[in-house]
Amino acid sequence: MTICQYSLGISIVESESGADGITMEMDMQWDGNPNIVLNINTKLGVSLPVQVKDIGFTGVFRLIFKPLVAQFPCFGAVAYSLREKRYLDFTLKVIGGDLSSIPGVSDAIEETIRNAVEDSITWPVRNIVPILPGDYSGLELKPVGTLDVKLVQAKELTNKDIIGKSDPFAVLFIRPLPDKTKRSKTIDNQLNPIWNENFEFIVEDVSTQHLTIKVFDDEGVQGAELIGCAQLALKELEPGKVKDVWLKLVKDLLVQRDNKYRGQVQLELLYNPYGTDSTFKNPFDADFSLTSLEKALKSPNSETEALAPEKPGQKKREVIVRGVLSVLVISGENLPPVDFNGKADPFVVLTMKKSETKSKTRVANETLNPVWNQTFDFVVEDALHEMLIIEVWDHDTFRKEKIGRIVMTLTRVLLEGEFQDNFTIDGAKSGNLHLHLKWSPQLVFRDRDTQ
Repeated sequence: MTICQYSLGISIVESESGADGITMEMDMQWDGNPNIVLNINTKLGVSLPVQVKDIGFTGVFRLIFKPLVAQFPCFGAVAYSLREKRYLDFTLKVIGGDLSSIPGVSDAIEETIRNAVEDSITWPVRNIVPILPGDYSGLELKPVGTLDVKLVQAKELTNKDIIGKSDPFAVLFIRPLPDKTKRSKTIDNQLNPIWNENFEFIVEDVSTQHLTIKVFDDEGVQGAELIGCAQLALKELEPGKVKDVWLKLVKDLLVQRDNKYRGQVQLELLYNPYGTDSTFKNPFDADFSLTSLEKALKSPNSETEALAPEKPGQKKREVIVRGVLSVLVISGENLPPVDFNGKADPFVVLTMKKSETKSKTRVANETLNPVWNQTFDFVVEDALHEMLIIEVWDHDTFRKEKIGRIVMTLTRVLLEGEFQDNFTIDGAKSGNLHLHLKWSPQLVFRDRDTQ
């Protein structure tokens, strides 16, 4: 095995060093031709002996010398981590065959190896080398909190299918390991999918880690084709407060040379640090099975015994947020003209996605700025998993034409109780709706068997 390694520059990170240690970062380039053979078992039952060779990477390594002591070499241990990866490449070869002759396998194996290699040495993972006897568990990677993610929807996705539309699903992770990666359900034949799924992730370093989301077109047995990906730095989140974001999808997170529009994805995010009180107090015991936004809810109607910690053997309690959602459809503004006279005859259909309960306003004739002022009440059995879909239609004698829609979770009205706002109509060339929403809660605790 031949190895070529050299450092391009060294710096001391004073802000990270502290009084009992020294943190150093160095630019490093490493090239080698090791002979590594992996035995990979595929889902089809075929075993592939794959050779990994010609490995090379460049990046910034972080070295932490800690704790400082009086005896030589003046520190008890050193922890090393790849702080910033700039380049990583290697060659894959099937022993006795050609990897490229098996469609999709080469890319899948390469991504798996790349993720495993990177995650084993990339910050915040720290590999510790004891120099002097002692307990250095304080240098180890430790969870600092949880990230709750609600994958709401995507819109205007690039179509990857020649016939029909893409069948999108999403993959989300903070660290790209199989057991730490979450996958959504597949939405068939849809470029504007609504997922409304909740996921939870462990956070180890909120200042440096990112949430990554990749949206794929499900091709069945042929694998999946990437539609686009996006990232969000966790340091942009305020602990204890829900952040609603739309992320623009790109082809590659590292080399962003392709400016083609690939669509957007909507997420709701809540970072919950361990050992600190968030802005919205959590009235529930941490052992309860809670979906993402429950941790941010206040509970004025909850009973003391319902919040008491569970005893061994006791049935686990799942919190169901139930209540009445009142929606006042006030007006619409600057709707796109649909009829030949440059006007429209708009009406609004309101649907609760999970319960499929529907209501609709009256038709406002020949106007692009309709006024309805109609209120609709919906009994919601499970608000944390429910969504409100508002569609704007044009009414004609012989047909109805959809103008656009608004998709929203109930998160904001759960947290604020009541609000009024203007909402842009997706899918329409112009226009927005003026709505007032109010939530009247009734918290319910339902016993369920724990397995």
